[in-house]
Amino acid sequence: MEDREQIYSNRVRAGKRTYFFDVRATRANDYYLTITESRRHTDGEGFSYEKHKLFLYKEDFDKFIEALKDTVDHVKTELLPDVDFTQYEPREEEVSPNGQGDKTDFKPVEGSDLKWE
Repeated sequence: MEDREQIYSNRVRAGKRTYFFDVRATRANDYYLTITESRRHTDGEGFSYEKHKLFLYKEDFDKFIEALKDTVDHVKTELLPDVDFTQYEPREEEVSPNGQGDKTDFKPVEGSDLKWE
């Protein structure tokens, strides 16, 4: 499945980890999401990367988003109610479209008619 056409990509840098959210197309023009965690490790004189990938299909999008939101809300309200999570929100200069930001990069792939709302 790695050779499938990439339609859209969104990258989130988090220290030594980078998360990639990629929309890909199947041969039948259906779409799915890959979520990749890439971790950088020092390897002698250079670096190596360890990658873990999840595949998420359209029929599971809503269930996945709901479970993620419920889980994050539980941590914020039940486990860490005294933490001010606004301190972790990206500043405006850290978030910008088309690969210019430090924390989050958005890169729509040219020629795609896929729209996210």
